[in-house]
Amino acid sequence: MMALFEILWMVAWVVIMLTLCAFGAQRLVILWFYWRNRHRVPVLPDRFDELPPVAIQLPVFNEKHVAARLIRAVGKIDYPRDRLYIQVLDDSTDATVDICRAEVARLVDQGLNVDHLHRETRSGYKAGALEKGMSLVSADFLFILDADFVPDRRILQELVHHFTDPQVGMVQARWGHLNRRASLLTELQAIFLDGHFVVEQTARNRAGYYFNFNGTAGMWRRRAIEEAGGWQHDTITEDLDLSYRAQLAGWRFVFLKDVVVSAELPYEIGGFKSQQHRWTKGSIETCLKLLPRIWREAPDLGTRVMATAHLAANFCYLPLLALLVGGYPMALRKDPGIFRLMLLDAPFFLFATGSVLVFYLVSQLVQQERSVFQTMLLLPVLLALGAGMAINNSRGVIMALLGKKSPFVRTPKSGGQTANDKHAGSGIFQSPVMTGAYGVVKSGWVFVEAFLSLYFTVLAINAISQGHWGLAALMFLFASGFAMVSWAGRLLSLRWQGRAGFKRSKKSESAKGRDSMETNGEGGTQSKLGAIP
Repeated sequence: MMALFEILWMVAWVVIMLTLCAFGAQRLVILWFYWRNRHRVPVLPDRFDELPPVAIQLPVFNEKHVAARLIRAVGKIDYPRDRLYIQVLDDSTDATVDICRAEVARLVDQGLNVDHLHRETRSGYKAGALEKGMSLVSADFLFILDADFVPDRRILQELVHHFTDPQVGMVQARWGHLNRRASLLTELQAIFLDGHFVVEQTARNRAGYYFNFNGTAGMWRRRAIEEAGGWQHDTITEDLDLSYRAQLAGWRFVFLKDVVVSAELPYEIGGFKSQQHRWTKGSIETCLKLLPRIWREAPDLGTRVMATAHLAANFCYLPLLALLVGGYPMALRKDPGIFRLMLLDAPFFLFATGSVLVFYLVSQLVQQERSVFQTMLLLPVLLALGAGMAINNSRGVIMALLGKKSPFVRTPKSGGQTANDKHAGSGIFQSPVMTGAYGVVKSGWVFVEAFLSLYFTVLAINAISQGHWGLAALMFLFASGFAMVSWAGRLLSLRWQGRAGFKRSKKSESAKGRDSMETNGEGGTQSKLGAIP
């Protein structure tokens, strides 16, 4: 029986590692597409002789810390006023309603065409708000911004001229980060998002494959939305869903890596986990909904394969969880030997772990965010945090597979406010204010994650006692990851000043974002280079 168990365990081990290697290999393919097409910068086909009418849609739900900042920044966008219409799509149930109403009145007094549309019921969540707003406007082009974004004054003119190509249905700008340097947690989130935007979105677009609208900081052609079937809310990632339906309908998308619209990253680990859970669950819901159609209607095999890899990417959390919980206890029983090390463990590291390291390293070097040495210091922490999200994100995958519906849970935003100050970037070792309805709903799963942090600590100590030093280091990595997302998460959110090469600039990105509203808006969009990407 023991021999049979060993054989079954080894078979399961191989299947799990081959699966993870396949997901890792997909990252290497994306890196290859990025490298091969890195110089294929999207070129304007032409320019409008007369700028077309544009509607800016601002979906808002209980955003009292950031709503005023958003509306004021949008009010300073450089676009002919007779061709600009602004909709504040407000589903709020708190003081945000009054804040939005006051800010809209102020813009109306300045001569802008602005409406505050408040829905009493949150039917369809964000998709429902956008659908309602679109029915009330006649503009051919719609620019969408979430509440935590701060656009540059010239953002519309950076995007709209790409629509002189009649086949272009959507143009997406890259996300920047107002509070990147605020804490270790925001720094890690920024790296995760940079990998998605700087490398993956760029690679997919320039190689001619499908990519997705990211829910904000993008402009749509109205007809593309209508021909794709409109906004639908049967998934909680309405942006990903619409993106694939529109591209299947024949519309072409453009990603502008060099146009950046900055936003606020979640300050607390709970907000990050909530956001990741929503993105993971929604991507699997979209995968289940659209994958059969993609294989029927996509124009070629390469597009079908790349779309499948994109939509199914978050399935990787299931084999990762199986590996973490069930794989390594058996590996501790005896020396694995050179045979298994070379045929199993080394390829696993190369394709699964090594591909992740290279993927995020490239995203930082392309932007010249920091040196190779500085980035390498952060990558082990990045890997640990990714491993620690296995429980949180696996729950999202399983809920989607079971067809369990869940509400659209907003990601808490503080606008940089802390217990001692109201400006992002000021103060050290403080946490932003997140109280009442703006706090993250607590989950009992945090106790499971805390237990796993202890579990892997014990395994690491056991590995050391047997002389398995490499395995011990890996166990400590996993233990650290689960600690981060449970009992030690608060430490990640503390404001910090750079040490060991992570030097804070003279003016933080948050400060530049605030300056953009007081001056000419140059801090929001820079002309430089949905789950954990």
